[in-house]
Amino acid sequence: MLDVILDCLIDSLKLLPYLFITFLILELFEHKLSTKNKKVLTKNKKVGPLFGAVLGGLPQCGFSAMASSLFSSRVITLGTLIAVFLSTSDEMLPIMLSERADITLILKIIGFKVVVGMFFGFIIDFLYKSKEKDKNDHIHDMCSKDHCDCEHSGIFKSSIIHTLKTGLFILIANLILGFAIYFIGEETLENTLKNKNIFSHLIASLIGLIPNCAPSVIITHLYLSKLITIGTLMSGLLTGSGVGILMLFKSNNNKKENLTIMGIIILIGVSVGFILDLII
Repeated sequence: MLDVILDCLIDSLKLLPYLFITFLILELFEHKLSTKNKKVLTKNKKVGPLFGAVLGGLPQCGFSAMASSLFSSRVITLGTLIAVFLSTSDEMLPIMLSERADITLILKIIGFKVVVGMFFGFIIDFLYKSKEKDKNDHIHDMCSKDHCDCEHSGIFKSSIIHTLKTGLFILIANLILGFAIYFIGEETLENTLKNKNIFSHLIASLIGLIPNCAPSVIITHLYLSKLITIGTLMSGLLTGSGVGILMLFKSNNNKKENLTIMGIIILIGVSVGFILDLII
């Protein structure tokens, strides 16, 4: 149980720099940039999924948290957010390295996730034309909730306040989920994934959604032990966006939209994993 608390604390602390940078960007965007400069920064949104997928592919989960907040303020598009979520590697890379997995396999998995994220990100942006939302709404709502008094305290102080309060929220959520996994038991999750049936991809996708390092560790370990298929692995890894989904529900007030995004992620994870097992 002490390990659960320590892991959750470390995971939450690792996110603080990303959260601070994100809130600093949002504060600068709102309070310091002119209308002309804002247009320059947002006019190239069409290529967002490309950069989102590549950044998400880096071995960390901080970019998914950043992407959630930036999407909530409509600084990035839905397709870019989805691209980041799908390509996020989370704990997969360090587990594979510790197990001395073939470097070619690791690069193939990361590359596949990046390509999938990019592909679906562009498709979603093509199909989904988001309604322009007043960017001020999210900033003011966020400042009101956190009582940062950014108009008088300055952007650095308000960014620190937002970071600490959001970090505390993530820590509490991680502790709850960590203890849930602890009491359910990792063996129970492993045995559930070992059942090679039509529902294995769905189960893997749902487990991958849990914003905790344990799911990606379990899924990766089972694959390296040859107890699950490559498709089941990818179903779990594609939905494993770290705390991205959690941050989305924290930062975006449109809960229906959040649930839709989560449904899209699950659908892609299950479909890609199932198709992968059919062709390999």
